Amino acid sequence: MAARRVSHHLVPTLSNDESEISSAPSTPGPLNEEEGDFFVVQKLESPLSSREGSQQPANTRQRPKYPIDNLPSELLILILAKLSSPQDLLNSLLVSRGWARCCVDLLWHRPLFSSWERLSIIAESIQREDAYWPYQDLIRRLNLSNLSQEISDGTLQPFIGCKRVERLTLTGCEKITDQGVIALVEGNKSLLALDVTGVGALTDLSIDALANNCTRLQGLNITGCRNVTDDSLVPLAEACKYLKRLKLNKCSNVTDVSIEAFARRCPSMLEIDLQGCDKVTNSSISILIQSLMQYGRYLRELRLAQCNLITDHAFLNLPSSLRCDTLRILDLTACTQLTDFAVERIINVAPRLRILVLAKCSEITDQSVFAICKLGKNLHDIHLGRCGRITDEALKELVRHCSRIRYIDLAGCLLVTDNSVRLLATLPKLRRIGLVKCQNITDRSIKALADIGGYDPRASHRHGFSSSLERVHLSYCLNVTIGGIHELLNTCRKLTHLSLTGIQEFFSREDLVKFCRDAPPEFNEEQRGVFCVFSGDGVNKLRDYLNETEEQRYANLSDEMSYDEDGDNEDESQNTITGLFQNTGIGGMDDLDE
Repeated sequence: MAARRVSHHLVPTLSNDESEISSAPSTPGPLNEEEGDFFVVQKLESPLSSREGSQQPANTRQRPKYPIDNLPSELLILILAKLSSPQDLLNSLLVSRGWARCCVDLLWHRPLFSSWERLSIIAESIQREDAYWPYQDLIRRLNLSNLSQEISDGTLQPFIGCKRVERLTLTGCEKITDQGVIALVEGNKSLLALDVTGVGALTDLSIDALANNCTRLQGLNITGCRNVTDDSLVPLAEACKYLKRLKLNKCSNVTDVSIEAFARRCPSMLEIDLQGCDKVTNSSISILIQSLMQYGRYLRELRLAQCNLITDHAFLNLPSSLRCDTLRILDLTACTQLTDFAVERIINVAPRLRILVLAKCSEITDQSVFAICKLGKNLHDIHLGRCGRITDEALKELVRHCSRIRYIDLAGCLLVTDNSVRLLATLPKLRRIGLVKCQNITDRSIKALADIGGYDPRASHRHGFSSSLERVHLSYCLNVTIGGIHELLNTCRKLTHLSLTGIQEFFSREDLVKFCRDAPPEFNEEQRGVFCVFSGDGVNKLRDYLNETEEQRYANLSDEMSYDEDGDNEDESQNTITGLFQNTGIGGMDDLDE
């Protein structure tokens, strides 16, 4: 069969998850024919009709035609995509010419560049003039981020002919310049998404090439491309009206001019991230919100972290009738000029927020939390780290009204006490809690978290509790002890992350630190000395070790308390037992039942 001829350089190796044809967008939104990740097989006329027909002997016996042969190629691809391994696809490829066409599309749809050798093989295959299949046209997703340190403009040359690529990912490829990116996008009318995060050498020339060639573009991530300016972003906004996801993180030359252009020209925008765009002001943010939060628009995610020039006026100037029911995520991290008035207005405009990040907004008080309570069961994640003016009274109301909170961060909230944590522990869906540097937290809070299932009346005993806690951050909570953590570990069996950095009772013990993960490479010697974070299997090993240590301690205590069975020294034995209880801190026999 002709299909057997190409098996030598046919498969670019796929990872286990590469067999999936579709991937859901990160946020919900209306789906149209351009948004879908699945692809429709294009008719390949010349490769199959001319070559296979000319090479098949006249006396070859034809395979009987089965009902599955009548399936459209689109349906057959969806069926074959369920196969779990590339080898299964290779075997299916040999069934017939129709199956071969579909299998080759699947195998080359998203090649995996796991090594330099693999990249070289794929590059050689797509450049072969005598290749049986048009490999350049089969690649729809080109991701070179696995080899980011080795990729340069020269590496991209073999892929210049891949003009049907829909998703191009060059994350972290710092050696790439405008020359390489322009060569890839020129003539490509199919490109839907481009990610060049960390490619700092790119300039307006690359963005101009996008605007001139890729008018169907729906996603753009140029995080860290500091040389990109309004001069190219404004034409891009005018040319790419279907943009839905835009990330301009740390693009420090972006100003209000670009943001207003995207707000007016891109009505389909779902997500926009302006983190670190420190030249953006109230004017463009107000226009952005008014334009993309109107009825019929679907803005889901707005990130304005570290936009230092934003004040309350960006939100207070919004029309009183404006209401956005689609906004789910709002990040205002380190917008230090915002006050309670802005938060109250935000809640009125976006009453269905699920994730609200107000970390480092130092001017907000309990009044903001009272306003957030209006979100009710819609609220899932709330970040209030370093909001030092928040008190127990506000958190009490938050627990009462927002019962579906999954993650709450209170790092650096010095006024928070055990009373708040005991209330937060009653949240039935709580998975993650951040209490870093909450100096008033003691083992009372840890015990409350350990008894997190106590709210369930159907749980008649301790072992019936089912804690949902997965991540607990307690670094620099200096009043926390090993006893409290031990109880937390034994109760919260789903725990996968426990941070105890800066707590001497832990980082000073070599027998416990050996279960910690390694400190980040950028940490200095002092930071490494107090680093103490348990993750994954390290949590389980810490739990097992503390349990074994506890069992051994009680075994030794039991041996010491044993008395002579003959009863000759009963009084002396009783005195010995009493002394042991005093030495171990146990007040009396009643304490053993607790």
